[in-house]
Amino acid sequence: MPDRTHVRAAFQPDAPSLGRGLAELAEQAAAGTPESCGATATAVLAEEPPGAVDAERTTAATHPDLSALVSVQLRVGEGPILAALDTGRPAGADDLLHDDRWPRYRARALDAGVRSSAALPFACDGLTVTVSVYGLRPGPLRKAAQGATGLLGDLATESMARDRLYRAALVQVDQLDTALRSRPVVDQACGIVMYVLGCDPDQAFDLLRRLSQRTNRKLAELAETVVRTRGRGLERNLIEFGRSAAPGPGRRESGPDRDLPG
Repeated sequence: MPDRTHVRAAFQPDAPSLGRGLAELAEQAAAGTPESCGATATAVLAEEPPGAVDAERTTAATHPDLSALVSVQLRVGEGPILAALDTGRPAGADDLLHDDRWPRYRARALDAGVRSSAALPFACDGLTVTVSVYGLRPGPLRKAAQGATGLLGDLATESMARDRLYRAALVQVDQLDTALRSRPVVDQACGIVMYVLGCDPDQAFDLLRRLSQRTNRKLAELAETVVRTRGRGLERNLIEFGRSAAPGPGRRESGPDRDLPG
């Protein structure tokens, strides 16, 4: 297996820097463990079990063969990465030729020429990162990796976790900003509904909310339609939906074809 000639990192759409961080971590782990032939870094979020991790989006490797070793572990549910995640402690094998704890991972590793490996777990704020190093020769890679790579993994995981939280906060701020910007048009639409139905503000808002859910349209978009038309041509629809939204015995709910037009 060639030495450190390939960097593979797929990027998550919601946090592009996670992929970059994993790629840099894998490269630094390989460089900091001279006994290794390469390294991988894998991220697992708190809300997803390890077996549900998509290795195509959450793994960086210094060689494509090593990326395949991560994939087989996550797919079959065995290997040093899963053991490290389960126990929260480093896990590995000094010589896979004589270590049969993980038969499917072992077969794939030996086929790639890997004889030893070690996985180190790091956790921070809902993000768990495993750094794995691999050797072409038998030997105690776990001890060799725990020095500089251990410190590196701690710092990198903390940085990626904080970046992820920061990006999540930016999304929330953007959502709040959108809600604030759409509030005036929603209030105007409520006023039109109040006029048409003769209802109070709470009833008008509740009707718009339920109509938004019924038609699978955003509330702001629905409100813009009501305001843009000034309610003209929509009176019958509003009245019919208002009467049928909470049907009594024997009363049929209005179907989608009787709701507001686009």
